[in-house]
Amino acid sequence: MRSVQSTGGQSSSVPAAREPRSLRQTLPALQPPAQSEQRPAMKQTLSELLRMSRICRMLFATCLGSFILVIFYFQSMFQPVMRRNPFVVDGCCRKGSRNALQELYNPTQPELSGAAMFHQARRDQVGDACRVYSASSRKRRVLTPGDLKHLVVDEDHELIYCYVPKVACTNWKRVMMVLTGRGKYSDPMDIPSNEAHIPSNLKTLNQYSIAEINHRLKNYLKFLFVREPFERLVSAYRNKFTLKYNSSFHKRFGTRIIRRYRKNATQDALFHGADVKFKEFTEYLVDPATQRDGPLNEHWQTVYQLCHPCHIHYDLVGKYETLEEDANYVLRLVGVGDSLRFPSYAKSTRTTDAMTAQFFSNITTQQQIQLYQLYKLDFLMFNYSTPSYLRVD
Repeated sequence: MRSVQSTGGQSSSVPAAREPRSLRQTLPALQPPAQSEQRPAMKQTLSELLRMSRICRMLFATCLGSFILVIFYFQSMFQPVMRRNPFVVDGCCRKGSRNALQELYNPTQPELSGAAMFHQARRDQVGDACRVYSASSRKRRVLTPGDLKHLVVDEDHELIYCYVPKVACTNWKRVMMVLTGRGKYSDPMDIPSNEAHIPSNLKTLNQYSIAEINHRLKNYLKFLFVREPFERLVSAYRNKFTLKYNSSFHKRFGTRIIRRYRKNATQDALFHGADVKFKEFTEYLVDPATQRDGPLNEHWQTVYQLCHPCHIHYDLVGKYETLEEDANYVLRLVGVGDSLRFPSYAKSTRTTDAMTAQFFSNITTQQQIQLYQLYKLDFLMFNYSTPSYLRVD
């Protein structure tokens, strides 16, 4: 009798005892074969199954071996490219080692432990301010990819840096170009300042898909640098409205400000917009019409609006007042502290607290109060006290 292979891989003959009743009645002479006749057929079937099993194992081993060979082949292709770049290997990209996020929260270097506690206090300050703000505000907002255009991504070191204009952002962009350049740059100061601000030279978080954005926000070290809000504001005013080479800002903003807030303005001032007074700039900032025009320019927009620290959990908050110390701490976390240092800046041109006080002495008490309200969250989040020169009582 012919045997039938079941779906489970076993073979069996179909005995007459299991035939349908109608079949037994129709063929009463059909009897099951003797047991001695079944044994050779079962042995033959078992032998066939064992032979097929050996063939399957051989095929699987062959496929697995081929797959491993393909992996080694591609590794051998890419490995020489990485070795030809000494910056990547020696200091930049140590794949398989601890990343900056792990080193921040669980430092292996004793000298980094104290700094880790210090930066935890800064994170706590931001979190406390955000909780107070969310409890007192009815505004609820969900971030979109368009809100993430200030967040620069470094894939090799798993870093995200939110740049804030007038807080050493040019030098930080230079450093990020060194980190992401795969050895193309070695000294940040060799990069011209205008090249550092070309959007295509750095990748920002808004260029990724939603899933990729969430993955990076969860797994990369996120940091930003902040500055005393009014020093940053005066620095932006000095740079954009008192220097002749910034004619684009004069045309774009200066002409508008003079037209709105200067009585009896000359035709030259209306055309060039090159001599905006700080009082006029202040009037422009606190004017409700300015708010209705849309977001403020990034150079005087609040850090809260640029980097969204109540929506994005920043692991490290650096400060302009301790710029080099905080910046080099980030580079040590990354593992490049021995080969890359943050550039020094010219302190002689820096906008100081005394200089800021002088500018604020030329505006009214009401304007001072309005400006403080505009930048209040930045003061609270980053633990800046109310300036002594401010008349807010």
